[in-house]
Amino acid sequence: MADTHTTEETQAEETAVHEGVHNYSSEDEWVKPDDPLLLERLEWFKDQKLGLMMHWGPYSQLGVVESWALSDGDADWARDCIDWGVEGEALKREYFDLNKTFNPIRFQPELWADLAAEGGFKYLTFTTKHHDGFCMWDTHTTDYRITGSDTPFHRHKYADICRHLFDAFRSRGLAISAYFSKADWHTPDYWAPGMERGEKMWRGPSYNPQEYPWLWEKFVQFTQQQMTELLTQYGRIDMLWLDAGWVNAQRGQDIRLGEFVERIRREHQPWLLSADRTVGGPYENVITPEQTLPERPLHVPWESCITMGTSFSFNYEDTYKSVRELVHLLVEIVAKGGNLALNVGPQPDGRLPRAAIERMKGLGAWLKINGDAIYGTRVCQPYASENGKLRFTQKGNQIYAIRLYEQDETVEVEWTLPFTGSWETAQLLGSEEPLTLRPTEGGIIVTLPESMRSGDTPIALCVRL
Repeated sequence: MADTHTTEETQAEETAVHEGVHNYSSEDEWVKPDDPLLLERLEWFKDQKLGLMMHWGPYSQLGVVESWALSDGDADWARDCIDWGVEGEALKREYFDLNKTFNPIRFQPELWADLAAEGGFKYLTFTTKHHDGFCMWDTHTTDYRITGSDTPFHRHKYADICRHLFDAFRSRGLAISAYFSKADWHTPDYWAPGMERGEKMWRGPSYNPQEYPWLWEKFVQFTQQQMTELLTQYGRIDMLWLDAGWVNAQRGQDIRLGEFVERIRREHQPWLLSADRTVGGPYENVITPEQTLPERPLHVPWESCITMGTSFSFNYEDTYKSVRELVHLLVEIVAKGGNLALNVGPQPDGRLPRAAIERMKGLGAWLKINGDAIYGTRVCQPYASENGKLRFTQKGNQIYAIRLYEQDETVEVEWTLPFTGSWETAQLLGSEEPLTLRPTEGGIIVTLPESMRSGDTPIALCVRL
């Protein structure tokens, strides 16, 4: 078959997804729902502030980036971390065979849920299926699944990973966001054998859906059946988090998502939010920056998906952000009106990395004292001080001032807050003693106890007006 993937399409793909990292939609592309229940659920989502994201699958065994080595069009960056020894179809066969050795017998869903609750996380975004097509639930659409006979883990009591994970997190009061890739590089309905675009595959289908509508319809039915399983057999799902933004009607890859989402809302889960990332329009209810955050506050629902280390999937040599860095990142995102979806890549044996556990507990310890300044807040005007050291959030009539400290930085006991009005009291979160306020032309001066100068430099201090 002739290669119909044009230069313009390639450039558009590179703009949308560069080295596996997706761009994000603008505020102008966000469409406000008409349904009062969805509007209520979006306010709920904006209250949550901190979600745990997890990329996990057979690829974790190699410590490589998830899925992308399969795409010949992304080989220059996705295959440079391992000497595969083979290329082309042989490489793809080796990758797809990773399910035959994936056996995470140290997986403990209850422990993961306990750690998430202790860490202050409010929802889970879990990769039910990445672009490689491997399903982490007991699907009946393909044998390429965690419960398939080729996968050693299929006999384990926790074999249906999504079911046990979702149930465990719900039992701790956390909501569920199901990550699902709209692309599937394993099914012959998307990457059809003998129909490669020239000699190399890219991230899209191996054929033109307009020229082979019957084959594309098979893929649409396959995709909708998989999503239906997740949304009808796995309990309450609060958000369907859709990746592979190049799969959309505007680019000739119409999976009739609107038709599907409306049916699920009407017949099964009326509260369901949809994050059809980078596509815009009525089914991208939440905008999802990746490995970045906006320069200014956004006044639409959004979350930044950012890795705790450097990789979304498990990496043997990964380095993790410190608790200080994570708290500062969370505060910056919340001050700009967003949520942080903090990604942790589980190990291939089913455990969470020790460094990740330490960071989760450290984040939770800070939030246990200062969570009032984070959860349920909205953008304050201004959101930051002119010197860049303070961030502000707001909850009703209360304003929170959050001072971010670098390691070994001196703690000043007088803060100037750029607010006017008849404020009478202030309180340092974690302390019951009221703070002294003094109005000036430049704002309100809050005086902290002198004892704050001694001891280790705090990660961040929060004052409530």
